[in-house]
Amino acid sequence: MTQTPALSWGTLTLALVSLIACSVPPTRGKVGLPPPSEGRVTQAGIASWYGPGFHGRATASGVIYDQHELTAAHQTLPLGTRVMVTNLENGKSTEVAINDRGPFLKERILDLSYAAATTLGMIGPGTIPVRIEVLDGGPQRVDRIRERLDYTLQLGSFADIDNARKVREQVGKAVGQRSEINVIPFETRNGTYYRVRVGTFSDRSAAEDEARRLAGQGFPVIIMEK
Repeated sequence: MTQTPALSWGTLTLALVSLIACSVPPTRGKVGLPPPSEGRVTQAGIASWYGPGFHGRATASGVIYDQHELTAAHQTLPLGTRVMVTNLENGKSTEVAINDRGPFLKERILDLSYAAATTLGMIGPGTIPVRIEVLDGGPQRVDRIRERLDYTLQLGSFADIDNARKVREQVGKAVGQRSEINVIPFETRNGTYYRVRVGTFSDRSAAEDEARRLAGQGFPVIIMEK
């Protein structure tokens, strides 16, 4: 009768360790987020979302807010800009169009539509850290993201420069020394138009105050972003 040689304690220990190692699945590391595309303008910060309470209302661009569209509000990016938004917590991304202004809290950089928020998985948390990448600035070139906007008042746009100068003179009597008044040429497919612009305001409320004063004197006033 042949005897099986006894296994040493070291051999048993090695076999046991090997068995345990084979039975435990390998640990998967957290997948890192892809870096932003080279050359794109980016911004990182906190995003929130807005939905049913604003559905059907006009946005700053004049477009009616539809919570089911992929849109967002930003404080300074040109209206019409398209951006890629990435949730820095789960890596989900979506492309949105900037068609509104906001959010108006210093620690937040973006207000997303309900549809965009759903795509990014942020309905529950309400706010998330995000990265914005500018894809297309629309009619304007975006080489940086401004911290704030300046405003001006437009009191008319004329094909005849003499008409623009007459309005500038009338507005000058109303405004006095409060603000500078300019006639600015603007090229279009149909020719050159001359816009009468009043002042530069770093604060929108100041622009609104001046607009109310001029409107009270019978001038048609539009607040414009610069």
